[in-house]
Order: sequence, then C-alpha cells, then structure tokens
Amino acid sequence: MGYNEEMTSHNLSSPVWIASASNLQSMANHLSQQPRLAIDTESNSLHAFREQVCLIQFSIPETDYLLDPLAVKDLSPLTELFSNPKIEKTFHAAEYDLLCLKRDFNFCVVNLFDTMQAARILGYPAVGLNHLLYEKFEVSLDKRFQKADWAKRPLPIDQLNYARFDTYYLLALRDLLHEELVAKNLWALANEEFQRISYCNGQSGQESFPWQRVNGANQLSPQQLPILKELIEWRLTQAERMNRPVFKVINNNLLIAIAESKPNRVEDLQTIGLTVRQAYLFGSEIIAAVKKGMKAEPIKRSYTPHPDQAFMNRLEALRNWRRQTAQQLGVESDVVLPRTFMQSIAENNPQNIQSLAESMPHSPWRLEQYGQDILNRLKGR
Repeated sequence: MGYNEEMTSHNLSSPVWIASASNLQSMANHLSQQPRLAIDTESNSLHAFREQVCLIQFSIPETDYLLDPLAVKDLSPLTELFSNPKIEKTFHAAEYDLLCLKRDFNFCVVNLFDTMQAARILGYPAVGLNHLLYEKFEVSLDKRFQKADWAKRPLPIDQLNYARFDTYYLLALRDLLHEELVAKNLWALANEEFQRISYCNGQSGQESFPWQRVNGANQLSPQQLPILKELIEWRLTQAERMNRPVFKVINNNLLIAIAESKPNRVEDLQTIGLTVRQAYLFGSEIIAAVKKGMKAEPIKRSYTPHPDQAFMNRLEALRNWRRQTAQQLGVESDVVLPRTFMQSIAENNPQNIQSLAESMPHSPWRLEQYGQDILNRLKGR
C-alpha cells in the first residue's frame, strides 16, 4: 500500500504491512515460532456506532507487523497462535484488548504478560505506557493519534508509526519488569494476576437495560423513567442510522434533562441545552419519544434489600485490612485483593482456608500470603 517506503524513522527497518490472506498466513507461521509476542490493537470507538478492531500490531525482536483486519476478513490463522500456551503474549493494559479480540474474532488469549499490571504490582506511581517507556528508555511516544479514526484508509504514515511504536518497545519493557518482579519475589503474584485477566478473556460483565446505565437515572421518578427509556431507544436507532457513537448524537446529561422537564414543543429543547442543529435535526423525534414515554406505564425499580449489618461489618474490616496492607507495600488496594474477591469473601464469610479459596478462585499466591490474615479479620463478624 505504499506505506513501507516512508516508515524508516529511528533507523529502523520498515514494519510489515499485512493486508492479504497469504501475507497473514506467512506472518502467522513466523510468529508461531516465537517464544514471546508484543501485541496491541486500535479501534474506532469514538467514530462509529459499532466499534471494531481496525488494526492489530505485533512486534518481535527483529520485526514489527501491522495487520489490517478490514482488508483481511478471515483471521482464523491466528486463533491457534493466541491460544498457544507456549507463546507468551505481552500487552499493556490488556483487558480492553482482550475484550475486543474476543468480540470481533473470538480469540482467546492464553499465556499473558501485562506490563501495566506488572508495574502496578511493583508499586510504580505512574503506569501508563508513555511514563514507563520514558522512565526505562527515555522514549516519549507521540500520542496525537489516541482518538484517531482507525477505520480510515489509507492511514497516514505518522499514524502508522504511532501504532508501530506502541508495541516496538514492549518486549524490552516486559523483560525489565519481569526482572524486578523476580527480584522482589512478586513474579508468582504477577503471573496469578495475568491468569486472572485471561480467565475473563473478553467478558464485559452482566448487561443491564441501557437506561439503567445512564448516570442520573436513579434520580428520576417512576413517571420519568419511561421517557428516558424511549429517548435511549430513539438515540440508539439514530446512532445506528448515522453510524456514530451514541454520545455524538446527544449526551446523557441532556437525555436526563429532557426526561425531567418533559418538553412538549421543539422550541423548548434549546432552553434545556440542545444546540440549534440538534433541535433542527432531532427535535420532532425527541418530542415524539417524550410523548410516548409519558403514555407508558411508570417503571418501578426492583427492590434490592439492604445488606445485613454483619455483611457490612465484614466488608468494612476487609477494606481496612486491604488498605493498610496496600499502604505497607506501596501499591493500590486492589493489587492486594481485587474488589470482586473482597465482596465474595464478605458475602460468604468463610471460616477456613478451603472455603476461603472458593471466594478467591485461581489465586494460590494471595491465598497463601493473606489467607490467614483475612480469616483473622473475619473472626467474630
């Protein structure tokens, strides 16, 4: 595609652009012989209704690959590569990449090293990739393209360089962080955390109704909630029609304001905060959604019983222990004990190591290091 001729900054060989099935197979064959890969993805979440992975970067010591999944429709030659436990995959802040790779290509990533999580476990105060690369290699990455539309083609050379350098230094960073983890006897914890992230492998959690996810919805009355529900459904349809993210149609704060004020004229929308253009484009449809919501049955929230006091006492005791332990180690609290573990322990109130292990799945290091301390905190609660 003409990219490679210009991509020669820093005296580096040009990355290999992959945009055909034959080139993909050649890359997969090459990468399958490697012990470790550095991987990153770029998506278009800020520019389209349905986000998709638009670029996948792979780096090994002698070669950088830029894979165009918009040009190569069948990425199945990579399935075995991602799931091969003998090949370590190094990401920075892997969770979102794993979600996108699972969603778009059904890839399951096995044998993960996450440089951001490694830095968090080591107690680094700043764990962004740019901070770590500057601290270790005095390298500053060009971050101009963080919000770029990665679905556009052709991609500018500067943008491709940006993508390339997100993985170029990653294996060297991985090696330095691995040495520190081993030296501080934290490798077992790090490996445990990497595996925990991999077990999720693209699971985004339980979905609720869209209107329930809107900040401020819990302040609306049962009569206002159906209006918000209709507005959310209208916005979703409009965003899909325009192929834009929903927030670029109209933001959540305005939807809440409309549901609260129940306007019955297009002219009223600008006083609520809509722009002239929004009122012109969407005004009549918004008013129709409001009227439809006003005619609907009120939405009563499901009753959620308050947790009992014993549970709250256990949760508070665990929070205090976790915070104190984290302060002593110089790390964030969730490095000591993830929030989901803490919640499960408080709910189940285990009385021995065996039952505690059920609330801390796949965490033998934490169980050995902190298990008895946790049980001691639960005694009598």
